[in-house]
Amino acid sequence: MNTLSYRTESVSAEKAVRKWYIVDAENQVTGRLCANIASLLRGKNKPSYTPHADTGDYVIVINAEKVRFTGKKWQQKEYHNHSHYPGGLKITLAEEMLEKHPERIIERAIKGMLPKNKLGRAMGKKLFVYTGTEHPHQAQKPETISFK
Repeated sequence: MNTLSYRTESVSAEKAVRKWYIVDAENQVTGRLCANIASLLRGKNKPSYTPHADTGDYVIVINAEKVRFTGKKWQQKEYHNHSHYPGGLKITLAEEMLEKHPERIIERAIKGMLPKNKLGRAMGKKLFVYTGTEHPHQAQKPETISFK
């Protein structure tokens, strides 16, 4: 008998070919933008997607302060942080988060869409979020990608 010539190849993290992408967050809806970015970080846009290996790409997000929410989320959406001490809950509204740390809005949304394990943490390290249009990753020659 002949062996099968159409076996599925499982790509390891070492063999993965990674690209760098720039995403402009200006006037983009947060959830839709972050879902697409999470897909890039996981590598689901590639034919060589392997669920158990980190085969995703690097993503640079610029203009994080110009992202938008739909509806009344700026006044109603709450971010919860807890110190693990009694009474240690801190609640921050989305508009306060935009004033103080606008990059955290995108970071938290994307990291919430990644796996909750070592693999997800490795994928999260390939995300770079910046306010404004400047970033220190010009040497990697990133491609610009837009989600419309």
